Amino acid sequence: MTILKQIPKLVAALGLAFALAGCGINNIPAKDQNVKARWADVQASYQRRSDLIPNLVNTVAGYAAQEKSVLIGVTEARAQATHVSVDASTITDPAKFAQFQAAQDRLSGVLGRLMAISENYPQLKSDQNFLALQAQLEGTENRIEISRRDYNSAVQDYNTELVTIPGSMWAATLYRTYKQATPFAANAAAQQAPVVSFPGTASTAPPPSPAAAQPGTKP
Repeated sequence: MTILKQIPKLVAALGLAFALAGCGINNIPAKDQNVKARWADVQASYQRRSDLIPNLVNTVAGYAAQEKSVLIGVTEARAQATHVSVDASTITDPAKFAQFQAAQDRLSGVLGRLMAISENYPQLKSDQNFLALQAQLEGTENRIEISRRDYNSAVQDYNTELVTIPGSMWAATLYRTYKQATPFAANAAAQQAPVVSFPGTASTAPPPSPAAAQPGTKP
């Protein structure tokens, strides 16, 4: 008889659980965990790139030791990028995130210069170790791009949940400690049209528009 008396209470509890689940009570923590998982993928991709750099620098130095400033720049940028870290608990801090992204963007820039100098050294370009490292680096950059894109998608989904109904109601009550995550922004350099020029030719950069002219100047 005691068990039979408990059945209505159990049914009511199960009904309440299903009703709450249907109202999205679990969406915020679930989406938050997805953001953190995607962030772990981003970190793994950047770590893989960082691990490739010492061997790459040593290989280039064997053929182009005179490119000292570039080699030092890559080493210093790698150290800075490694030093500035963002873990799952601080992806909601825009300032910390911006610092992390700036360090990684700087490393991307100097790596581009390092790879470009190989054009001046035919023996380096044909070195099997360099070719293997170059292929691995290219693959890693693709992984970084994909992992950043997946992370941004997860962030958008999570942040939207926090500010739309019914998620915003749960965020204001049960999940007050949950904050919006910070997405990756486009690199500032990517917002500018590239300047293309060749020896003996003028730059093909587009001229400034008339609207951009300063007051008092002629177009």
